[in-house]
Amino acid sequence: MRIAVVANSAWYLFNFRRRLMRALQDDGHEVVAMSPADGYEARLRSEGFEWVEWALAPAGTNPWRELRAVAALRRALRRERIGLAFTYTPKANIYTGLAARTLALAHVPNVSGLGRAFIDRGALTRLVVRLYRLAFGPARVVVFQNDDDRAEFLAARIVEAAHTLRVPGSGVDLDRFAPAPLPPGTDPVFLFVGRVLSDKGVREYVDAARRIRRRRPRAVFRILGSIGADNPTAIPADEVRSWADEGLVELLGTTDDVRPAIAAAHAIVLPSYREGVPRVLLEAAAMARPCIATDVPGCRDAVVDGATGLLCAARDAAALADTMQLFIDAGPASWERWGEAGRAHVQSRFDEREVIETYCRIAREPMADLP
Repeated sequence: MRIAVVANSAWYLFNFRRRLMRALQDDGHEVVAMSPADGYEARLRSEGFEWVEWALAPAGTNPWRELRAVAALRRALRRERIGLAFTYTPKANIYTGLAARTLALAHVPNVSGLGRAFIDRGALTRLVVRLYRLAFGPARVVVFQNDDDRAEFLAARIVEAAHTLRVPGSGVDLDRFAPAPLPPGTDPVFLFVGRVLSDKGVREYVDAARRIRRRRPRAVFRILGSIGADNPTAIPADEVRSWADEGLVELLGTTDDVRPAIAAAHAIVLPSYREGVPRVLLEAAAMARPCIATDVPGCRDAVVDGATGLLCAARDAAALADTMQLFIDAGPASWERWGEAGRAHVQSRFDEREVIETYCRIAREPMADLP
């Protein structure tokens, strides 16, 4: 069977879905990666995958341009004779569903978080719900990464329970993300990993850093992630650079390998407003790093409060600072204990091999009943 794996960037497919695509190939399928061009298409091809360009502005809102993106995707799916499409990221999920309504293919979207339309609710939320209903109605099965998002879609009558499946996030490669010893010393090193967006809680992170530094001037706060992303909630680059100029944070840029940065930190901090199941929290826990995150959908799946890390209220810099201070006060013995518990947590619940096997099982019998 020819299987398309569709997302809003080749970078995403290369970094996050490459092992799935390889497993599908090993099962005898022809795999076609579909995404906009961003430089990573060459890496996908070097790994032996077909890649087809999909003209899409990931954060675009021009109605005519978005309709053209749906039409272009429909043409690509038909031209490539795709029998099954696994899709990721909101636009890829919705637009593939719309494009596939008149095509003979099975569509399996993965809901890995609901995005800003469900964080700041209003007219956009109502529009997106309608689009989801239209796109997901014919879907073979809709895959959810957490129960909160699944319940939200069921309540909004976007999907029927019988056509949903829950997987443990995207899982984590437990061999690649192996436990690493904590850095020496008691001056804490905190790390945020992700795009520098307001709804990832980056401003709260920086505000908390400012509060903590008054008490612990040698505490270190780092940011690893892209600045100026093509996203309506992206924090302006000048504002981000001003934090570094002030000496509040260290900007690490971007990387395809987060492991050295995680290993050099005592804790990973993600003050997000809402997630699917954040990959960075799973990867950090797999490396035996405690995590500090907000008590919101997705994050609460990855962090067991008081056991593998700490949770706090979202959109509240003071609460985040207080929680980070609790972490500091707990000391290295607790940090090590939380890290060990985090590793055990992801081993028991978030093994990437289980997620990949679920998709391979769907591909083997795309129209069979699923449990």
